[in-house]
Amino acid sequence: MAYWVSTILLIISIYITVSVALYYLQDYMLFKPEKLSKDFEFYYDNQNTKEYNLETRDGAVINGLLFMPKGDSRGVVLYLKGNSKSIKGWGKFAVDFTRHNYNVLMVDYRGFGKSTGKRSQKAIKRDLQEVYNKIKERISEDRIILYGRSLGSGFAAKLASLNNPKMLILDAPYYSLTKVTARYAPFMPLSVLLKYPLPTYKWLKYVRCPIHIIHGTNDKLIPYKTSIKLSKVNPKRTKLHTIIGGGHKNLNNFESYHKMIHDILNSKPQNIDLSTTSIHVKHSSKPNKT
Repeated sequence: MAYWVSTILLIISIYITVSVALYYLQDYMLFKPEKLSKDFEFYYDNQNTKEYNLETRDGAVINGLLFMPKGDSRGVVLYLKGNSKSIKGWGKFAVDFTRHNYNVLMVDYRGFGKSTGKRSQKAIKRDLQEVYNKIKERISEDRIILYGRSLGSGFAAKLASLNNPKMLILDAPYYSLTKVTARYAPFMPLSVLLKYPLPTYKWLKYVRCPIHIIHGTNDKLIPYKTSIKLSKVNPKRTKLHTIIGGGHKNLNNFESYHKMIHDILNSKPQNIDLSTTSIHVKHSSKPNKT
């Protein structure tokens, strides 16, 4: 057999092997869960919490934690976290919303924390819709805010596209998970191999509530330009909030982030009479002749 034929066959074999490995190992590469025992007790200083367990139709259990404000509740923030650890560690961020008198509900995806069940993109989307439905049984949708952080931004966008929440807030979102992984494996057929493509940009097209995107300019994992691109998907409903110097995991360390959250949660949408602005003004260097 000619040397070049052997070389080509070897390259093809390696390519196929890597593709198969990527398909079966991607759950381990994408998700970094922290598992908790059933009797684990959550505790946070100065935070009132209540634990919930939702049994899904396929027998899985989705564990969630509700953080309650000290004053009268203005609504619920359904906080969809990133791809690592469990709500035990993510719970510290709830205070950024309870201080504004919002309840915060955090849930662990399948295989995280106390949650059980076989994980898949379809299953997670179905679980989160069931959680959303449970919230709707208690309060009206105009009091529900969806907050998606990193991995959770895609699921939050999907939920918002199928429902009518008060607003959608995306923190360090990706255009699609296929685009993110393509940076690290540019020659692989990811559109075929990826079990979790999470096309945030497709779902944003169908969102009918106000969309707020928060992103740091120094994000090395998901570049800031991703949010610029996302902000153009549904531009009439979207506002981009920029954290100068912010990275992927440290936005809560910036005072500007907390000012943005304050403004987002407390500002009321206002309609502007564009007929009174300069948008329709036509200027001429020459006076009109009479």
